[in-house]
Amino acid sequence: MLTGPRKTVERARRLRRELTLPEGLLWRVLRQRPGGFKFRRQHPAGGYVLDFYSTEVRVAIEVDGMAHDMGSRLERDAVRDAWLADRNVLVARIPAKEVLADMAAVVEHIVAVCRQRLPLHRPADGPPPRSGEEF
Repeated sequence: MLTGPRKTVERARRLRRELTLPEGLLWRVLRQRPGGFKFRRQHPAGGYVLDFYSTEVRVAIEVDGMAHDMGSRLERDAVRDAWLADRNVLVARIPAKEVLADMAAVVEHIVAVCRQRLPLHRPADGPPPRSGEEF
């Protein structure tokens, strides 16, 4: 399981109480488990806190405001994304303005990304049929 040190866990708990408007609106939808995918909000991962995370498909959803386009933030985001990729976590970055403008399209995109990460086949519900038996 992807988790973080105590300091990161405490920061994640604080951030859960201080969601931005786009994060709060998206959380209202994600907590309903769209597409059957369960999400956690402000999930600690190493020294980072992920906005939303689905453990089932190892997808992190990051809602990026204008601050992510300024200064060294792009470089820090790239380092963070690489760290997560090394742990087989796919990061989907969604601009905050898109969350505010078209929530349905954003959720549709998130569900599509998650579906792509599902296994190609599901394990059998039981043993295979015996030789000569029908399915």
